[in-house]
Amino acid sequence: MAKLKEIYGSDQSKFFFKNLYLARKKQFDLVSTYVSKEDTIIDVGTTPVLDKHENFFLNHYKYPENITCFSNQDLEKLKINFPNLKCLKGDGRRMGLKENSYDIAMSNATLEHVGSFENQNKFVKELYKISKKRCIIITPNRFYPVDFHTMLPFIHWLPKNIHRRILKLFNQHFLSNEENLNLLSIKDLKNICDINNFKNYKILKIKYYLFTSNLILILDKI
Repeated sequence: MAKLKEIYGSDQSKFFFKNLYLARKKQFDLVSTYVSKEDTIIDVGTTPVLDKHENFFLNHYKYPENITCFSNQDLEKLKINFPNLKCLKGDGRRMGLKENSYDIAMSNATLEHVGSFENQNKFVKELYKISKKRCIIITPNRFYPVDFHTMLPFIHWLPKNIHRRILKLFNQHFLSNEENLNLLSIKDLKNICDINNFKNYKILKIKYYLFTSNLILILDKI
């Protein structure tokens, strides 16, 4: 997010972050309808950032004591705001947890950062395995006009190898690597469900300025 603040001036930054907050609040309100106050929740892909617009579910959920945060990063910083927060460290593709460990397995804005389609498939399978009731996975829609990681329009609609070459031309070397950014479409999410024979699922669409900005995959087990 620091990069976004550098890209925008102060007025533009206020406008962007206000709209970012509203968009994430809309996601939160929708996701909350699939969670009860008694549910145990694991949030996979939590980031060690204290800003309110990050880790949105953790920061806005009324029952944070029900949440366990899982990340490949050190999350101790989050205990400034949540002293009793339960944290686990590991790889979301190989979490080492038992089946049905948590009522809800949740992930927001992480699936697009775990690498190849094969790795994305492993990530979804792992969340499905450890969830007892359902897993909820939120990811940006590849076919939204602007990629909010790079703030570049339309080029992410091109074939992925061409997209990556153009990112390098814009000095976006980190995000040009598949292991760091691999955007998904509705078709990609459906392919993952088909590969794993997930039958009881739905894909919800979050609109932002008329276009679908984010996709929410709900995989029910009960």
